[in-house]
Amino acid sequence: MKTYLLLLFSAISLIAYPQNEEAKPGFKNLFYSNMQQGVSCYRIPALVTAPNGDLLAAIDQRVPSCGDLKWSKDINIILRRSADNGDSWSEIEMIVDYPLGKSASDPSMIVDKTTGAIFLFFNYMDLDKEKDVYYLRVIKSIDNGKTWSSPRDITSQITKPEWHNDFKFITSGRGIQTSSGKLIHTMVNLEKGLYLFGSDDRGENWYFIDTPIKPADESKIVELSDGTWMINSRVPDKGFRYVHTSTNQGKTWLSKPDTSLIDPACNASFIRYTSIKNGDDKNRLLFANANRKDDRKNMTIKISYDEGKTWTSGKTIYTESAAYSSMTVLSNGDIGLFFEKDDYQNNVFTRLSLEWLTDGKDKYIATP
Repeated sequence: MKTYLLLLFSAISLIAYPQNEEAKPGFKNLFYSNMQQGVSCYRIPALVTAPNGDLLAAIDQRVPSCGDLKWSKDINIILRRSADNGDSWSEIEMIVDYPLGKSASDPSMIVDKTTGAIFLFFNYMDLDKEKDVYYLRVIKSIDNGKTWSSPRDITSQITKPEWHNDFKFITSGRGIQTSSGKLIHTMVNLEKGLYLFGSDDRGENWYFIDTPIKPADESKIVELSDGTWMINSRVPDKGFRYVHTSTNQGKTWLSKPDTSLIDPACNASFIRYTSIKNGDDKNRLLFANANRKDDRKNMTIKISYDEGKTWTSGKTIYTESAAYSSMTVLSNGDIGLFFEKDDYQNNVFTRLSLEWLTDGKDKYIATP
């Protein structure tokens, strides 16, 4: 693998994060065009908060072109971290780097809050030997993302043998840990539907839940207060999202459109912000996407106070070009948003308070 010169830059904070009602959010550009010599672009953001409070922002380093996995012989996974809730960021760290001809793409993460382990999933392809054959892999960190294990292939655990040549992939962004400790994530077979996979032994082994969910493409999952699993899905050619719920841990699903969540068929972010069960004052879910029907613009965050039944009209974060996004809750209770901006030329982080998002109508109250 060729070594690419990293352009070093200051990690000192350059942009403040205004939080008053009139101010617009400030952006920190974590990965941008021409940032590294010889790299075409950066795509597919993933953001989590590590057990020690550090923020981990992972992304595709797409070297020869901006093309997706099956069109590029050189895509790697890189990462930057912040130890101060996003005020400053480390230099770029390479965490998945295969020789030329092999590529890794679409990072997503799950944090196991019980053990402190962080799992980073990605999709892999050997374009020289098995072009168009997708493999699904994972690496693990037990030191808050500072070092990572060697990649482990879990394709045989979370897909079917007859799917070998199918277009299949793990959804980028993040999965979840349920209240029981189970790790759950989403993967897509474009011809057969959306599926879940999980682990009941802290990521030592993974299993496949063989219940196809339709209509659905790239999706995110949360656990509701009553234990129900809720999936929020990208769906092509509709102009809005679909929601799927299961009360029996994925054995059966109830699917319905949510026309209040306008969407141009783009990967979005869907997380739990607070939970009465965990000692918070309210149940709150957050949803972020390009809030337009026909084009990827208008990055917006909406809030649900009734476990996804209804949503606020939302607060616009950026009106122009915006695409994939990933959210996390910061250690101070703020909301971190990492998203693709300006026709995939920039990938920015912004920190937002609940008070700002709701124009002062709601405020985060720290759990005692």
